[in-house]
Amino acid sequence: MSLPEAFPAELLAPPDPAALPLPLPRATPGVRHLRGVVYAVREGSRPLEMDLWLPAPAPGPVPVIVFVHGGAWRTGLRDDLGPRFRHWQPGPFARLVRAGFAVASPDYRLSGEVTHPGQLRDLRAAVAWLRTRSAELALDADRTVLWGESAGGHLAALLALTADAVPARGCVTWYAPTDLTHLAEDQPPGGYDPTDPGTFEALLIGGALTDLPDRARDASPVSHVTSGAPPFLVLHGTHDVIVPYAQGGRLVSALRGAGAHAELVPVQGGDHLWVGIPDDEVERCFTASLDFVVRCVR
Repeated sequence: MSLPEAFPAELLAPPDPAALPLPLPRATPGVRHLRGVVYAVREGSRPLEMDLWLPAPAPGPVPVIVFVHGGAWRTGLRDDLGPRFRHWQPGPFARLVRAGFAVASPDYRLSGEVTHPGQLRDLRAAVAWLRTRSAELALDADRTVLWGESAGGHLAALLALTADAVPARGCVTWYAPTDLTHLAEDQPPGGYDPTDPGTFEALLIGGALTDLPDRARDASPVSHVTSGAPPFLVLHGTHDVIVPYAQGGRLVSALRGAGAHAELVPVQGGDHLWVGIPDDEVERCFTASLDFVVRCVR
């Protein structure tokens, strides 16, 4: 990923904690919200936490959506779908609970803390923890769907394609990089330098993409596609200047070529973070994703 001058850089920055809304004094009706649940303790690292949104009262074991946040593997908040969703009331996770799901949004170590595949290992631990605690949380861990945006979509796809022990029923990605080895080809000429050790992808894998081709390939979801892949829904803006639209197409083509189910939804005129589309189109992206998740666990 690289940042063109035309893109509003403030939207990629993490929210200002001084301006973030305070937590609500009471839970949304029908939703039990557990914040900061520790799911892993790594030696030499901070404890890793997740937030949980659960139906209240629990109607019985419910399917689980694991949401993976974006932020170029470098920053981000685990409960943030991006700037187009911060004003929603009730919030997007509460809406998913009302649709019959539990939602888990885990932290993972960022690229300033660990390189690939450390992030993937963290998310595997999060999914395994949910399975271990499923009875007391009234979760149907056998019906887990992954959902991520941007870098989180990349990680969700990697997890869905490599987690043999805890397979997912499906995966939703929004404007995610999927093939690091072809990022330069998919950008306008001169728009991306794979020899630069300072790109977000280079920081993820520990060096320039051209210097570490095997690691770049291993960090690319397209490299792990098999016929046994779960169903995928890929939404990508046609005018994305951060992660080219072609990246979404590469993953879908690889999945279909392997005989797996994959849907590509081009969001016409959409830029990264759903910049450039009206609110009702953002709502349609969310609704289409939820409808796909419902089909996956039906």
